[in-house]
Amino acid sequence: MNQPSTLTSSVIPTWVDASLLKGMLRGIERESLRMQSNGFLSQKNHPQALGSALTHPHITTDYSEALMEFITTPQTTIAAALNELSDIHSVVHQQLEAGERLWPLSMPCMLDDNEENIKLAQYGSSNIGRFKTLYRRGLGVRYGRRMQTISGVHYNLSFPDSLFIALQQHEQNPQLKQLSLQDYRSHRYFGLIRNFIRLIPLVMYMLGASPSVCRCFLTGRQHHLQPLVKGTLYLPEATALRMGRLGYQNSAQKELGIHYNDLHDYLDGLQKAVHTPYPAFTDLGLNDEQGEPIQINDHVLQIENEYYSLVRPKQVPQAGETPSQALKNRGVGYVELRAVDVNPYSPIGIDEVSAGFLESLALYCLLNKSPDLFAEEQEQIDRNQLEVVNRGRAADAQIEEGASSVALKDWAQRHLNAIQGCAALLDQMDGKRLYQDAIQIMQQRLNDVENTLSAHVIADTLQHGGTWNFGSVMAQHHVDHYDQHPLSEETKQYFAQLAETSLQKQAQLEQDNDMSFEQYLAQYR
Repeated sequence: MNQPSTLTSSVIPTWVDASLLKGMLRGIERESLRMQSNGFLSQKNHPQALGSALTHPHITTDYSEALMEFITTPQTTIAAALNELSDIHSVVHQQLEAGERLWPLSMPCMLDDNEENIKLAQYGSSNIGRFKTLYRRGLGVRYGRRMQTISGVHYNLSFPDSLFIALQQHEQNPQLKQLSLQDYRSHRYFGLIRNFIRLIPLVMYMLGASPSVCRCFLTGRQHHLQPLVKGTLYLPEATALRMGRLGYQNSAQKELGIHYNDLHDYLDGLQKAVHTPYPAFTDLGLNDEQGEPIQINDHVLQIENEYYSLVRPKQVPQAGETPSQALKNRGVGYVELRAVDVNPYSPIGIDEVSAGFLESLALYCLLNKSPDLFAEEQEQIDRNQLEVVNRGRAADAQIEEGASSVALKDWAQRHLNAIQGCAALLDQMDGKRLYQDAIQIMQQRLNDVENTLSAHVIADTLQHGGTWNFGSVMAQHHVDHYDQHPLSEETKQYFAQLAETSLQKQAQLEQDNDMSFEQYLAQYR
């Protein structure tokens, strides 16, 4: 099995300095459910005053109509990204219907027994809008709509070409030296991705904040959870149930064998999945009894985005491109780190501590040796992930490494020591200590499990008498933060203009329908 060799205290080459990191960009996508005043999922449509969820660049919806998604632009500093995310939250809060609030946890607020009351996201009557809703209907048919109420944070990160140029110049392998910059950049990003996958248990321990869940989420499902207080289920040493078997699972995808060893192999695997029928999905049928489509197709994946991974290679698509075509045409432009729970203690779901840790970790993953990752090692990583999801705060939690096992704490400490150097290098960009301070807080979480977010969530859920009470208290705290967050007149005008423009764009798309949706879908199928 291809495990990385034992780690030295630093993975940073002696010739790398902070100037090579100038030009790093990061963007954040945060998901949050709209909750009614009675604690149940909102049944209202996406607020018209916020514009079109189909065409707005910053404020949209994810799977369900009540699951909002807030998207920042790429920013040159963590502070700028967090500030923009705060602006978006404040703008949204001002337009929510009376009594509605943003639910602050990854696992959902109160859901009733009827799954049909989890409304699919609606994007209007254009063919592309109806197609997006049909995709979500297919997800509901395949995995159940409750899966479509889970929230997360996606952290997008790119490193400057100056770093890749310098890394390539110092390569010993002649084949790597001869690659174009685009191909070399993709090669290094895939190395980052493989190492991040290996270290996902570390992310779950440090940032996991979903150790418990409202009982209503598990209506009609088999589960292994225990009662915490009335209406709340949990595991005593869990960290991130969202990332385990209760979260978004796709057994069909497990059989795909998609690897992250090479861009072309990765894209070939995705394309195969988009074009291969899957018997269990064929049995569901393509249309309901009235002839209305219920899924785009019966393939392993309806579309590429259905492939659920905890880290993705990304490239900004141009007009008419699929995500795969963008990657094929221009290589990897950035990575999307998706294994991050919403932090319920932050009004915007993430803070600078988590951001500083994720960026330090990503640089470590980029610079560290990254052997190819195949099925046997991936199965071991999956077992490690499950161990940390379910019992990451247990004193005897173990990580499998090759043929042996090590204590989770020892394994995490070894990596944290090495990440420390990357944090110090990142801090040299501006002379502050944001990154090193973030690693220091992670060290405190490792030293004492009671300092972890998951331990805080359990303690506060107990104190408040259940998931809904705890979530409601935090949601109200966050309302106070949104009310106090200053929005400049320029920012208010910017978002007002975007809302108007996005509605015009949606109307134009609906006007431009040049074929029926049946024809459009048949063409795609």
